Amino acid sequence: MPVTQVPLAGGAASVAYDRTGTGPGLVLVHGTGATRQQWLPLTEAVADRFTVVAPDYSGSGDTTDHGGPLTLADLADEVLAAADHAGLDRFHLVGHSLGAAIATHLAAHHPGRIRSLVLHAGWVRTDSRLRAEFTYWLDLLRTDAEHGTAHFARMLPLMAFGPRYWERTDTAANEELVRTLAAALAPGTARQIEVDLSVDLRPLLDRVTAPTLVLASAHDRIMGADQQQALLAGIPHTRYQEVDAGHGAPGEDPAGFAALIAAFLDERRAAEETEATETAPAPDTEDAPDLSTVAMPG
Repeated sequence: MPVTQVPLAGGAASVAYDRTGTGPGLVLVHGTGATRQQWLPLTEAVADRFTVVAPDYSGSGDTTDHGGPLTLADLADEVLAAADHAGLDRFHLVGHSLGAAIATHLAAHHPGRIRSLVLHAGWVRTDSRLRAEFTYWLDLLRTDAEHGTAHFARMLPLMAFGPRYWERTDTAANEELVRTLAAALAPGTARQIEVDLSVDLRPLLDRVTAPTLVLASAHDRIMGADQQQALLAGIPHTRYQEVDAGHGAPGEDPAGFAALIAAFLDERRAAEETEATETAPAPDTEDAPDLSTVAMPG
């Protein structure tokens, strides 16, 4: 597991990441309360043709830091530092939820580094409704910490998953999932939610130059259609697609979610290869020997 040191506003961070596969660079940014493990299905789907870098940012997984407040810029710096440490110059960039906000910030500040951008369940600005949502999350986490409850984990399936999850689960299976989520929740989730509360990407959107897929969840109970439309209107080169899942599509439908993103990445890779071929200079044949008159043996 590689680790790189990153200076942040509040002190240094040791950022852990995974590097898998071969080919053009691909950087994956997880969501609030998750870790780089969120991306295992997508990594497995594309590692034969992309070099995949998946970091834990502050508050998650194996990354450690100063323990104080974080900013969106801090987390974007951590992601870029992992890409640099892994030897990636230009790379494709994918983010989920808070990871999408981090990816947008990174793509706006370093447009020359980004080959393409995928934003799943992203948003432009934390408005009054989102502020109420995130504040409620913080209240649940504080209650859990004080009383040993698991209210936040119990809320997650209700908030994150769409109808297909509820059609195929039962009470016992959902209770088991709640226990799993409570145990797996990143220790710095509350610090990350504070970053969620601060998001305002409106001044940055037109600085994103990479071809961008705005990938929405059809049953997202957190990020509404208005936020997706704002991303589409603000980023110059965008397209829109939906996945038949809730906000937590990476966990609800891992294979389908990975397939949609892999298809976009493969398309962008093919387009870049075509552009490179079309713009390559023609070989200089002025001094080349005329082989048309050379007799072939046999």
